[in-house]
Amino acid sequence: MENKIIPDSELIINPDGSVFHIHLLPEQLRDNIIMCGDPGRVDMIASYFDTKEFEVSSREFHTIGGTYKGKPIMAISHGIGPDNIDIVMTELDALANVDFATRKVRDEHRTLNLVRIGTSGGMQPYVPVGTPVIAAKAIGFDGVLNYYKGRNDVCDLEFEKAMCIHLQWNPLFAKPYVIDADPILVNKIGQNDMVRGYTISAVGFYGPQGREVRLELAEPELNSRISTFEYNNGHITNYEMESAALQGLAKLLGHRAMTVCSIIANRVATTANPNYKTAINDLVATVIERLLAD
Repeated sequence: MENKIIPDSELIINPDGSVFHIHLLPEQLRDNIIMCGDPGRVDMIASYFDTKEFEVSSREFHTIGGTYKGKPIMAISHGIGPDNIDIVMTELDALANVDFATRKVRDEHRTLNLVRIGTSGGMQPYVPVGTPVIAAKAIGFDGVLNYYKGRNDVCDLEFEKAMCIHLQWNPLFAKPYVIDADPILVNKIGQNDMVRGYTISAVGFYGPQGREVRLELAEPELNSRISTFEYNNGHITNYEMESAALQGLAKLLGHRAMTVCSIIANRVATTANPNYKTAINDLVATVIERLLAD
């Protein structure tokens, strides 16, 4: 993408010089970024910072930048779903790698470290409520990455093939993609207190995750097939809605990304813990400390 000029219509810059949706200025961007879905959770994450230097809110996108033990860091909310990840990931990369004055892609690439901390539903008995699970492989049921060139170059195609056969994949659904978390971040943050799993990113919360309220499901047996799928001695451990798009877009754009989720419900055991905030707080503190460790 060297010397590419981004047209006004493709990357909208606000009158104040900030990027369109998340309203951040290039000088506000930090290299180490904690991501979450809930805008309200950004305040909790930032409560661990030693200093707070700016705060920006726009729609569901809430950002606080500051320092932790003298090192720059920021927290940003992305809202719910893979479509929001497409927005946030693209705009964070633009802040890092596009000169807003000339609209040219910069010659020198800037790499971001992005760690999403979320909540999730477990799909295996060995991931009970409260377990932190790293999406070592994120499985996109949303189709977002399929719209970008190079998708096959960064995905685990053999995993995709084996999974589609086992799940008897419905051709009306988006073609799933499988993307690894960044190994540098996983090794830095993931220790014996975190499970490394295969995480599904669904395109919705109810039907796309096998929940039936009033509408009947097109594939009522899908979750039972998911729970029995095995690949390289690993199983699909949990459901959420953003990991695959984050890890896939980050890899295509040259950034490092991973997700770690606290299990707040187990779909197999049909158990749930709505009072999960303590576990999330502990996970946030752990991730920040390990992310910025020397």
